[in-house]
Amino acid sequence: MNCELRRVVEKSPCGRFIRYSDMLGGGAYKEVYIGYDRVEQIEIAWNQIVVDEPLENPEKLFAEGILLKSLNHERVMKCFCYWFDSKSKILHMITELFPSGSLKKYLANSNDNDNGVGADLVSIKNWGRLILEGLSFLHCQNPKIIHRDIKCDNVFVDSGGKEITLGDFGLAIRVMEGKFVKEKETKGTPEFMAPECYDGEYNELVDIYSFGMCLLEMVTGEYPYMECSNGIQIFKKVYTGVKPASLGKVKDSRLKDIIEKCMLPMSVRPSAEELLKDPFFLYNDGSSTLEACAPAAAAASFVISHPLRGFHCCARDIRNLCLV
Repeated sequence: MNCELRRVVEKSPCGRFIRYSDMLGGGAYKEVYIGYDRVEQIEIAWNQIVVDEPLENPEKLFAEGILLKSLNHERVMKCFCYWFDSKSKILHMITELFPSGSLKKYLANSNDNDNGVGADLVSIKNWGRLILEGLSFLHCQNPKIIHRDIKCDNVFVDSGGKEITLGDFGLAIRVMEGKFVKEKETKGTPEFMAPECYDGEYNELVDIYSFGMCLLEMVTGEYPYMECSNGIQIFKKVYTGVKPASLGKVKDSRLKDIIEKCMLPMSVRPSAEELLKDPFFLYNDGSSTLEACAPAAAAASFVISHPLRGFHCCARDIRNLCLV
């Protein structure tokens, strides 16, 4: 659509960015609109996040924007600007635009067109490799960056589904080398959370577990553990080592092996770098990945969270639930 034909409904305080009325998507606390960068002359995504909790720690409000602006990698979503409107209590964040939307949406649209389920093996290889490139970059930072919510909803596609970018860093956290995340509250999406998340002590390898579940989602076109009716049932299966029923739908033995490697205990689970060397993800010339470990400025540890972006509960309490 020609930008001149769109209705401008809002401008950024600096006047550089304008927002159109066209909505890309949204939920209970977040809406995303199409916008325009008048300096670079490109379309952008204008994110509006409702902040309905007391601002006891205002710096956390901008943590996601600060993190994204500090990173420069083709597999990580770019953030151009952010500000908070104290009157409307809305956080505005300007990011790059992905017209095709999330990988979840792309898969759904593809399945509608092809009358099929899940993606083809060539696409899964490509998407998996590109996601691992992004995770390798994040995990190589100092301090390391743990995404904590890897799933097809938070992976965005471009160039006709050939390019992949990691987004929605609303639960991301930095952790020093050799250290573990230690917290009482469990954060993430139950279907994609590693068992150690419920123990409240884990490292960047939780992203690898989630990556395995993400691969499974690509194959089946559905969330893992669809046989469960709530988060507690999912927890019981994950914590006791019961694999999702949809794993039985994976026919390719190499892909199934990789998914199962991602589900191994944290002490023996492979890293993103190690998975990139698996023959399944190699390019035709035998190489595995571009240089991922580009330096980034060190920053203080912080946790980014937002209502309804993920699953929140007390790790201690949920471990004590009956596992029968």
